[in-house]
Amino acid sequence: MSSENEYIQEADATRVRVLSEALPYIQQFAGRTVVIKYGGAAMKDSSLKDKVIRDIIFLACVGVHPVVVHGGGPEINTWLDKLGIEPQFKDGLRVTDAPTMDVVEMVLVGRVNKELVSLINQAGGQGVGLCGKDGNLVKARRVDKDDIGFVGEVSKVNVKIVHSLVTNNYIPVISSVAADDTGQAYNINADTFAGEVAAALGAEKLILLTDTPGILENYQDPSTLITKLDIKQARDLIAQGIVAGGMIPKVNCCVRSLAQGVRAAHIIDGRIPHALLLEIFSDRGIGSMIVASEYQS
Repeated sequence: MSSENEYIQEADATRVRVLSEALPYIQQFAGRTVVIKYGGAAMKDSSLKDKVIRDIIFLACVGVHPVVVHGGGPEINTWLDKLGIEPQFKDGLRVTDAPTMDVVEMVLVGRVNKELVSLINQAGGQGVGLCGKDGNLVKARRVDKDDIGFVGEVSKVNVKIVHSLVTNNYIPVISSVAADDTGQAYNINADTFAGEVAAALGAEKLILLTDTPGILENYQDPSTLITKLDIKQARDLIAQGIVAGGMIPKVNCCVRSLAQGVRAAHIIDGRIPHALLLEIFSDRGIGSMIVASEYQS
């Protein structure tokens, strides 16, 4: 019995210590906006998904303003397969012809978005689902590449609707579909979408949940994680080939958002339970934080 009591006391002491460590971060970030790009394993694994949702609601409960941006590649592939449409990619971009665009919009806006909103609401938050079309939040233009169809990039952001929701304590959940001036829908890379929204909001942080530990000096060795770097260092790592492949657009997205005023951008491992809280509210953090040079300490 005494050993059980000791365990309970130790667990309680740990919980109190963690909360105490989190206090200065809660005070620092209360009232600030954090844009979270949600994807990867954290979106596919139901246990991880539950923890991400809880983390998002925790942020809202302590006065931080979370804004969630999501894609949904695996779910899109599942539905393309059900409909007998072969997924195609070119230079890392999904070839999006008209039938594929219909599926992308149906899945991202109609299924993935509403599932996340429902999970947030079930867990006690106030989620509201949006896409780039709502309130002219994001205007798209076609990516200047041949034979990839309705793949877009962000041409303009109007965050008035997001400000309105955040001010009233709602959690915006935004899918990365937007339209051009003619109303044509486009599929936009969710990392890029999140970065542009974060910049327009003047966010404190942009956080990309990924399936990697962060930026590694040796991509095969997690112990070579680079925990903090500035824009120049990030660009140098790309030039040296240390940042390569699918990590290049993520780092470029972070750099672009920082250049437009976001205070810090984080690339973190969404496979780690409660990765969001560990990165924001603990002394060590768990991923790579990129800052603009003037904020480098």
